[in-house]
Amino acid sequence: MKKYISVLSIAGSDSGGGAGIQADLKTMSALGCYGTTAVTAITVQNTLGVKKIHPVPVDIINDQIEAVMEDIRPMAIKIGMVNRPEVVLMLQDILKKHPTIPVIFDPVMVASSGDMLIAKETIQLLRSYLISNSTLITPNLDEAGILLDRPILNLEEMQIASREMRDQTNTNILLKGGHLDGEVLYDVLCEKNGNIHVFSSDRIDTQNTHGTGCTLSTAIGCELAKGNDLLEAIKISRAFIMSAIKAGKDVKTGEGHGPLNHFFDPLKLLKI
Repeated sequence: MKKYISVLSIAGSDSGGGAGIQADLKTMSALGCYGTTAVTAITVQNTLGVKKIHPVPVDIINDQIEAVMEDIRPMAIKIGMVNRPEVVLMLQDILKKHPTIPVIFDPVMVASSGDMLIAKETIQLLRSYLISNSTLITPNLDEAGILLDRPILNLEEMQIASREMRDQTNTNILLKGGHLDGEVLYDVLCEKNGNIHVFSSDRIDTQNTHGTGCTLSTAIGCELAKGNDLLEAIKISRAFIMSAIKAGKDVKTGEGHGPLNHFFDPLKLLKI
């Protein structure tokens, strides 16, 4: 018997469908993977912003993950919205039980609209526990600024910050520079071994960028699940993101930041 390449997303739900669990499932489907989920929070949001956040009880989050693990064991795990200390500690315990599964942690702290999505007391726990036990973390400039307690303003500072975060966590860091001004956008990878890679792409003129961070981290998880190494997984995922933005740049969905077009060229469900 063959099986599908399965990926687990542990993240918040987005009622607007552009980010969070919804974006993760679209990404997994578009990249030929079988998506499973554990919802950490239910957000009330649309393209204009986040209105409310309803936390899912920690035992229910735990049970969702355990149910997936015991029956549809994922080949990669993506973690998104983790906004409470008790959820961080629970996830830490679970990850210890499954050390061979690659974990991509997108430290969702600030929504595209600028809304804070995380409790302040959770940030130190993320530094101490969850980040250090992930295969890769993918903060944007705002999130990296929160973790480092300072702003990051240009490419040179991105490289310094990525190395500093790597030194603090002893894990791979992909620092996303989409919030910088300029016609060329940069992402910086500082590998666990200290090697730095700079990726560049032309800025696409559109406000339809809601869910790009969720999509990128999930895409990397999918590519790792397929057996690609980290550097190749990031290259493939960045190309997917750029194509998805281009395919959705002129589509109006709501009055604010619209979503990507994940299904511009979907793959069939892959089997191994």
